[in-house]
Amino acid sequence: MLGTASAVLAKHRADVKVQINHETPHKGIKIKFVDLIEDSRCPTDTTCVWAGNAKISVQLSKNGKKKILEMNSGISPKTVHFEGYDITLTKLTPAPASNIRIRKDGYVATFSFTKRP
Repeated sequence: MLGTASAVLAKHRADVKVQINHETPHKGIKIKFVDLIEDSRCPTDTTCVWAGNAKISVQLSKNGKKKILEMNSGISPKTVHFEGYDITLTKLTPAPASNIRIRKDGYVATFSFTKRP
């Protein structure tokens, strides 16, 4: 039975990629990746005691209703609720490396949209 529930959830989930300072519509909701607030994730070429966290600001809008929220990659809240959907920050790229400086305009956030029952 668990496999069936997982398959149903996967069927109702969709992933959306949004570049920083860009907006993408999905399921009638516009999601804008407004800003990278912090990125303390462990660089991929080092060993860390803690995986770290990236915090971003997003703007969600639908039918004139707007909300600006903060989301995290490693701590709560990773998921926000808006207009009948759970929206989760599932990935932030690129991952940091100790010898590379990432330009702020190079970040892309991946969000999953799951319809709430």
